[in-house]
Amino acid sequence: MRVIRKPSLPHGLSRKLFRFPIYVYRARLGWLFGERLLLLTHRGRVSGQERHVVLEVVEHDRRDGSYVVASGWGTGAAWYQNILRTPNVVIQIRNRKIQATAVQLSTADGAEIFANYAGRHRVAARFMLPRVLGFAVDGSDADFRAVGRQIPFVRFVPRI
Repeated sequence: MRVIRKPSLPHGLSRKLFRFPIYVYRARLGWLFGERLLLLTHRGRVSGQERHVVLEVVEHDRRDGSYVVASGWGTGAAWYQNILRTPNVVIQIRNRKIQATAVQLSTADGAEIFANYAGRHRVAARFMLPRVLGFAVDGSDADFRAVGRQIPFVRFVPRI
């Protein structure tokens, strides 16, 4: 694995495209995404206002109902910094809202989770990484584990 470039946060038209799924959820059409995407509702660390972001689900543990997502733009992503400050969040899968607690995962956990994800979504992992995240991979499990160690992962655990 090698880093092609440091990923930059989306801006302009690409930012609008990334935010489009939020409006799909607001229109109560979240079921269109199945369990592939989730809507995260969290508190801004500075403003205290409610914020929303749609994230790809990397892993879902049916035993405890938790969902794992990755911060593709690293630890600098606003949503990531916000949940570190206030880990009590609401996630929406399809049209179901779940009160959850955000838990940071270790780099070792991230490596295994991303290797498993890449095994299930080989084409997306191999060809989207260079374009979106700035990593070039050869397609090996070792490369995917190396990328997984570089990306912060978060598990959303339902609160009872």
